[in-house]
Amino acid sequence: MKRAYVRPTMVGERFVANEYVAACGESRKVYKFNCDAPGGPLYYYPNFDGTVDGVHNENDTVKFLGAFYHPCGKKHEASTTDDFYDGFVDYNWNGKQDRGEGVIVWRGPRNNNGHATTKINMREWETAKS
Repeated sequence: MKRAYVRPTMVGERFVANEYVAACGESRKVYKFNCDAPGGPLYYYPNFDGTVDGVHNENDTVKFLGAFYHPCGKKHEASTTDDFYDGFVDYNWNGKQDRGEGVIVWRGPRNNNGHATTKINMREWETAKS
């Protein structure tokens, strides 16, 4: 039996990052923001509509976090994977969000606290790797 010669070939595959690979670096990224919203009754909207920008829809459910919120004044570092919420500090104590009361609320590292910032454009927040 005679053997046939087979020419060697090399096959290459091009690497294309998928969402999992592209997102893996985000898990160690943190937002840096100041807890600076003036004191007063603090509310947040627990339903998430895909954006956090300090405003809400008319039908959003609102949750009361506390009557005596006061800013701790600290610069917090929170994971970009943490939950952030639209919210408001009710400066005039009428139980609803009025113009100029919008804030971004972070519930803390164990989701059991309330920290709020008036800087509602999260794209402008400082970020860093943890």
